[in-house]
Amino acid sequence: MSTPSPAALPIRRLTLRDLTACADLSENRGWQREEHKWGLLLTAGKAYGIDDPDGGLVAACVVTEYGAQGRPDLAAVGMVLVAQRHARQGVGRRLMGHVLSLAGPTPLTLHATPYGRPLYEELGFKITGRAEMVVGRFVPDGTPSAVATRAATAEDLTGIIGLDEEVFGADRTPLITRLPAFSDHLLVAEDGGRIIGYTAAWPNMDTHVVGPLIARDTETAKALVTAVAARTDRPLRTDIDARHEELLSWAQQRGLASVFSNSVMTYGIPELPGDWTRRFAPLTVAAG
Repeated sequence: MSTPSPAALPIRRLTLRDLTACADLSENRGWQREEHKWGLLLTAGKAYGIDDPDGGLVAACVVTEYGAQGRPDLAAVGMVLVAQRHARQGVGRRLMGHVLSLAGPTPLTLHATPYGRPLYEELGFKITGRAEMVVGRFVPDGTPSAVATRAATAEDLTGIIGLDEEVFGADRTPLITRLPAFSDHLLVAEDGGRIIGYTAAWPNMDTHVVGPLIARDTETAKALVTAVAARTDRPLRTDIDARHEELLSWAQQRGLASVFSNSVMTYGIPELPGDWTRRFAPLTVAAG
């Protein structure tokens, strides 16, 4: 009996029970295991995978939908991974074809590595921007900020959700309500008692990832990053929208080195909704 081609194996929904297999797949491709992030994505999004007859996963990806349930305004595709020994056999194309079929008229977005970008372009995705990953130990400049920041409370969640939807351009309530449990630090910036920005710092291997980072302006974004850095002894990591040149340059001056660049791509829409001028960094490039 012949072994079926990996590209012909059935695609199924993944659940939290598949977390270890997903982390193993990440490691197989030279990524970090990122089990904490996988846990969020498997519960907040819809994950799909192909089982390897020899054990583990041939491939996996996650789709996180935003907007009304059953009628999403936008979906983010992330963690598109194919095991090394099954690479270049059409598996990724088939998995993405499955995602496109299920999405129907829903616009899609993703962050593409240089390796994956050609496939996405062939499928009809267009490059609309770039995100620059920076990592390092933050070195404060010692200058007090004029922007007031503090730890968020349960009473702030409604305001955070409202600001997030206004800036992101779609309702992310199911994801944002998970932030207090998912992150180690959730901070807000205020002006006259009104929330003008917020960020989270969540643990990922040996770093704290700063994201989402939503702020009224660059000074507010700087104040939030500085406040996060003061609360952790880990290196920081974040993915800054490259259009925010001032914040990117400042982060580099404060000790965060650029290590990787992703292309932001969309399918079905010419550009992402919302207000990019206040959207400085995503929660994770896997979920937007």
